[in-house]
Order: sequence, then structure tokens, then C-alpha cells
Amino acid sequence: MTAYILGISAFYHDSAACLLRDGEIVAAAQEERFTRKKGDAGFPQHAAQYCLKAAGVRPSDLAYVGFYDKPLLKFERILETYLGVAPRGFTQFRLAGPAWMKEKLFQDREIRSALRYDGEVLYAEHHESHAASAFFPSPFEEAAILTVDGVGEWATASFGTGRGNDLELLKDLHWPDSLGMLYSAFTYFTGFKVNSGEYKVMGLAPYGEPKYVDAIYRELIDLREDGSFTLNQKYFNYLTGLTMTDGAFDKLLGGPARVPESRLTQREMDLARSIQVVCEEIIMRMARTVHRQTGMENLCLAGGVALNCVANGRLLREGPFKRLWIQPAAGDAGGALGVAQLIWHRHCRQPRTIASGNDAMRGAYLGPEFSPDEIREYLDTQGAIYERLERHCLLERVARLLAEEKVVGWFDGRMEFGPRALGARSILGDPRSPRMQAQMNLKIKFREGFRPFAPSVLRERVQDYFELDCDSPYMLLVAPVKRERQIPMTAEQRGLWGIDQLNVLRSDIPAVTHIDYSARIQTVSRDTNPNYYDLIKEFERLTGCAVLVNTSFNVRGEPIVCTPADAYQCFMRTHIDYLVLGPFLLDKSQQPAWQESADWQREFQLD
Repeated sequence: MTAYILGISAFYHDSAACLLRDGEIVAAAQEERFTRKKGDAGFPQHAAQYCLKAAGVRPSDLAYVGFYDKPLLKFERILETYLGVAPRGFTQFRLAGPAWMKEKLFQDREIRSALRYDGEVLYAEHHESHAASAFFPSPFEEAAILTVDGVGEWATASFGTGRGNDLELLKDLHWPDSLGMLYSAFTYFTGFKVNSGEYKVMGLAPYGEPKYVDAIYRELIDLREDGSFTLNQKYFNYLTGLTMTDGAFDKLLGGPARVPESRLTQREMDLARSIQVVCEEIIMRMARTVHRQTGMENLCLAGGVALNCVANGRLLREGPFKRLWIQPAAGDAGGALGVAQLIWHRHCRQPRTIASGNDAMRGAYLGPEFSPDEIREYLDTQGAIYERLERHCLLERVARLLAEEKVVGWFDGRMEFGPRALGARSILGDPRSPRMQAQMNLKIKFREGFRPFAPSVLRERVQDYFELDCDSPYMLLVAPVKRERQIPMTAEQRGLWGIDQLNVLRSDIPAVTHIDYSARIQTVSRDTNPNYYDLIKEFERLTGCAVLVNTSFNVRGEPIVCTPADAYQCFMRTHIDYLVLGPFLLDKSQQPAWQESADWQREFQLD
């Protein structure tokens, strides 16, 4: 008899659902993609409904529903934290306490009601869910596991081992000492939004100098050789208040936090560089400890900090592990997948099958897809002008448009699970164009100009462009551009500071080369995404370049598009030149006039 298990993560940020069928991942998606609320923390009602629909099953067909952490343990941590700092934490407890008492402590009831489900609900510890999401889908028979995030119930980092169909966590770091919270404190202090702006800090770091590293080590953190540490809570406010930092933090770092959306200064760049340096050092020390204590050659990573692809790239280059595998939905969304797999392998005692050389994530293409008839029906309701092309004609046309420096919205197949667009919901461009990065950032993404774009490269050609010789299918590794492709800086250019460095050409693929000559790489294989692979292959045939610019199909502040309607609206609201929706190609210049709401114009400051 077929067994279906639904995993749920919810109520902190980035809620998600994942469905297994006899242990195989059938579907997974984040709630934000359906509600259009970025980082939606609510119960993943729409994501769960999608998962069930994708498998053609009802809630009554589920063998188990799993939740990714243990609410009672989390409440214990919250209550003890408030009592430990009383009376300073009363304001925060007054806001959070009633919600916990009313909703989060009684999640069985909420889950059953929302899903109309009468079966058994099982719970895993937060970092066990992360560890399971890292190890069970990995291509390794056995591996060490490292999970690092803000906080689960009590743990903020953990390590252990996975063998066959089980895993064991051996040691953890406890609240309030948290690398995720430390990095988020700097995210807040540099004027970005916690739990979503950490990517911006990572992208900003190469523009700065590590001027604050000594102050961080001297005052903020007591870092030990094994990677464990203690944070000096004198400088932080997340235990007692509603902000990440307080006045002592301001005084240490030379002034108050940057006001969001205000002009970036060299100070923010130096702060970003400094915390990135510290983050990498902590990860390296943790990894060396894990290697020393487990003796394993493979390492699996999850937790929000595992999305720091710069640290991941350094870990791969400098060892001590021979191979890494990082869960593409490494943050809380991946916990839904992890708890489902824990139930299948540990609770149900089912074996684990490993495909030779491949992971079990199916390229992370686990979200909704839409038939040509569904796409055409929507386009016709909009009066859109489109043409339907046979596959080879479509790929040839789009490759030619990209070679002409046109920007193309690419909507094809199943939506990606996790924060990265991987060639299913992507905006594409020509990496050879010196103008492409600025054009995409300012006219299409409506985001900060300093943020780099990622290259998608044919897997077999990755070594021709980058200092990388392994798979990076989920855009979670940063590596240098090959030296022979780099353009050395002149003496005058080397004298530039901060954001003035942005427009200096650094390679023959400048649109995907960051200012430190690095790139966040996605390797593309034909067996996981044949249409995207063949598009890049056609672009290579036309231009000799086996790389495309790939950025997520959304504008700043919105989730990645999910439906044809989301894609068409984003296309019409931005300066994207062409849109591919399945087999259909749309030219912006031929579309009917788009009337935008005043609210949306104000939000994104459109002309």
C-alpha cells in the first residue's frame, strides 16, 4: 500500500509543505509563492493543497503529517529567556506570549482543522529536521552533517552523522549564542530586513574592508578554536526588545544603524565585509571540528546560514571535507522536507535508496507547473499577443534574442523549491554585456545596483569559466572566475573605493563577475532541466559562450513568480523585453497597454 507523508513548516518565516510518496519527494513549495507575501509565516494552506493535488490524493490518504519543530520546547525556551532577563523582556513577552498560548501551543488542532485531517501528527526537533533535509536527499551513503541557523527550540547549530537510513546529532550550540542571530544583527544594523536581507550583506561585503573584525572579536564574540562561541549580550537587544541591537552596539561601531532605503556609505560596506569575514571563520572552525570528530569525507549542510554561498565556496576550496552537499531549501522551508523524511526513514523504518551520483531533490523542480492550454487560457483573458513555437524554434529564437542583449523572462516547467531560481522561474540575460547588471538591477528588479547576478553554465563547461570542478546545481557555491578570463584593474581603478568599483569591467563575462572576481555558480545538466540546458547550448552555438545571466523572476519585495498570471504581471510591470511562458513567446512591444495600481507604483517607485 502506498504511503503518503506531508511535512509542514510554519509560524516563524518561510512556511512550506512537502509531500513524500513511499519516501520519494513528489512536491514541495513555499507558502509565499501562492499568497504573494514574501517570507509568509502563516500556515501553508495553499502549499499543502498544491502538494496533495500534485499527487492526486486527499488528506484522508495521508499516513502521517509531520511538523518541523517542537512547539512546547520552543515555548520553554521563550519563557525561560523572558524570565531570565525580567523585567526587561516584558514588552516583547506581552506581544508574543498571547499568540503562543492561543495558537502555537495547540498546533495539532490547527493542523487538523486546516488540512481536514484526522490522522496522526508527529513532531521533530528543529535541527533534526534541518539535518534530515541535508542528509537524506544527499548523494552520500554516509556523511557528516552541520546545521547552522538563528534558533530552533534551543539549538542554534548542531553537528552529527548520517548513515544509511538514519542520522544522529552529536553536539549542539545553544541559545542565545547564535551565528544566525549575529549575522542578522549586522543585517539589521546595515539597514536591511532580517530574514531576507542577509543576501544583501553578503553581496555588499566585497565592496568593503574588514575594519570592524577586531572590534567584533574583542567585544561581541568570544570565539573558541572548535567553532563554539559566546555572544556578549550587552550589545544585543533580541532577548529583551523588538530590535536586534541597542545603544552599546551603536557606540562600538561608530554610530546608529543605517536607516532603511537611505544611501549606502562606506561604513555599511566595511560592516558587511567584517561580519562576512567572521562568519566564514566560524564556519571553517566548526567544519574542522566536525571533520576531526567524525572522520568523514562528505559533509551535508542545512539551516539558514548554509545559504551563505561565499562561506560554502571557501569551505569547498579549503577543506577539510572532500565533498559538500547543501540542501537547496536550507532555511526553514526545508524543514518541511526534513520532518517528512524523518518520519519515513526513522519512524517507519524504511530503507534509503541512493541514485548513483545524483541527489533526490530532482533539481529542486518540485513546485507547480502549467499546461499550454492553461497558459493560453490566461493569456487570452488579458488580450495578450503571443506566438506558439515548436521547441527547437523557441530555443533558437530566445537564444538569438539573448545574444542581442534582450532581457527574457523564462517560465518553464515546475517551479523551484527554495530561494533560488534555477531555470524554471528565471530572468535571463547575456553575461558578455557590460550593461546587463545595471540594466537588470535598476530597470527590472528595482533593487540595489551593487547586488551581483549569478551565471548558469553548462556542467561540462564550468571549468572553462570558473575555478570549480564539481556540481553546483542549486547556486550555493561561489568560486573565482578563471584567471585567463579576468581583466586586470588599472592603477587608477585599484584606487577606487566602495560602490565606485561597480562599473569596472573585470572579465569577459562582466554581468556575472562580482567585484572580487567571484561568481555564484549554477551548473546546468540536461537530465534535470533539458529545456534550460538546451537553451544555453543554443546560446553557446550562436555566441561561443556557454553561460547565461540567471536571476529570479520577481521584483524586489515580491516572491518569485508561481503562475502564468504572476509572470505576465511581472513582465508588464518591468522592462523585461520578452517573455517565454511554456511554448509561447511574447514581445513586450506588441502587448496591450498595462494599467498599474497606484499602490504598486508607490511601493516600487516606478516612473
